[in-house]
This record gives sequence, C-alpha cells and structure tokens, in this order.
Amino acid sequence: MELTDAVLLVAAGLAAGTMNAVAGGGSLITFPALIAVGLPPVAANVSNSVAVCPGYLAAVAGSRVDLPARREWLPLVPTAVVGSLLGCLLLLGTPARAFELVVPFLVLAATAVLAFQEPLRRLVGHPRDGGPRRRALAAQVMVGVGAVYGGYFGAALGVMLVAGLALVLDATMARVSAVKNLVSAVVGLTTVTIFALFGPVNWAAVALVAPATLVGGYVGARLARRLPSVVLKTVIVAFGTCIGLYLLYRALR
Repeated sequence: MELTDAVLLVAAGLAAGTMNAVAGGGSLITFPALIAVGLPPVAANVSNSVAVCPGYLAAVAGSRVDLPARREWLPLVPTAVVGSLLGCLLLLGTPARAFELVVPFLVLAATAVLAFQEPLRRLVGHPRDGGPRRRALAAQVMVGVGAVYGGYFGAALGVMLVAGLALVLDATMARVSAVKNLVSAVVGLTTVTIFALFGPVNWAAVALVAPATLVGGYVGARLARRLPSVVLKTVIVAFGTCIGLYLLYRALR
C-alpha cells in the first residue's frame, strides 16, 4: 500500500468516526475510500464493517453519561445481536443487487420519519402516552430492524436508528443518540466476529482505518452532547437525505 493510500484511509477513518457518532453514515466515507485504494466491493464492505467498529465503541464512551438506566437499554442488546447475525448471513449468502436497490429507500424513509417526527407522533401517539410494555416492544422492533440492516450493509445505520428510536422513546435527542451509539457498537462487534471468521477482510486496511475511527468516534460523541436537539436533528436529517440520494444514484447508474 502506498503512502497516499494510507493517508487517504486514515483521513477517511477520522471523518467517518466523527460522523457515525454525530449523525451516522460514516461508512459512506470509508467504503468509497477502500474501493479507491483497490479493494473489491465485497472485501471493501466487509473490511469497512470491521474497521468502523472501534469508532462505535469510542462513541459509547463519549456519550455514556447520556445513556438511560441499565434496565432500559440492556434488553436491547440480545435483539441487536440476533438482528446483526441475520444481516451478516444475508450478506454472505445472498446476492447484493436486490438489497442495493432497497437500501436508498430505507435510508430516505428513516430520514423522513425523523424529519416529520412530531406529526407522526400525533398520528401514532406520543411515547409517553403508551404504557411501558408498549414502549419497550416498539424499541425492540426498531432495534431489530436496524440491526438486520446494519449487519448487511451498515451505511446510515445511525440515521435509521435515531429516526426509529426518536419516534418510540420519550427522551432528548442526546439520549436517543447515546442509545444509538450503544446499539451500533453491539451491531459492530457482532459483524466483526462473523466477518473475521468468514469474510474476506483486508487486515492491512483495517489496521489503518480502525484507530482513526476510534479517535473520530470519541470526538464526535462529545460534539453531539453539546449540540441543541434541533441542531442535531437538522444535521442528521440533512446528512441522511444526502446519503439516501447518493445510494439511489449509485444503485441506478
């Protein structure tokens, strides 16, 4: 690997770690970078999933003070693990073309849910209007769907999780973002385990990108804590829209 390739991957890792912690979608920075240095698409996708995981862990560390009580987030962990496993199996065992066509619409739909959160809440009911069991079930469904997506592709996982969780959790955006970081970390650890055993990981690329995402993830999580809810939501909606349109362009070209 040439020096310019190494610099590109480190820079991409820093940017991706920061974006994953703030809004999600950092994989759309690292994935093209891995393609640019010569990795085949499948190897780039798998290596990218492994490489961005440390950034998720750093984001959890940076936002840990905003996490709810353990009894609220701990039941989400098994759901995230099972969903990630299913997504990994889909990636390793089925053609990617059909899912590539669906992914942009999933991302755009998730972004729209976040953008129109209040009207949707008036339509389906505010989380505080439902009982604890209903809120817990809704959170499980959102995490399960997001984890399947994250195990398969991963790009814009943060956008999808924030959109879904903001709709079902009666919490500030900072707290929703903290839960998103935790679930993303669980998804990341699960995909690392599966892909390290069965996927075509390029470990040289991972060794460059992973430490950079670690630094970027911590910085991004600290930044997200300082942003007002309306600003954080605007950033996520804007970035999610750009991601969805980019994925749609790439799938249809």
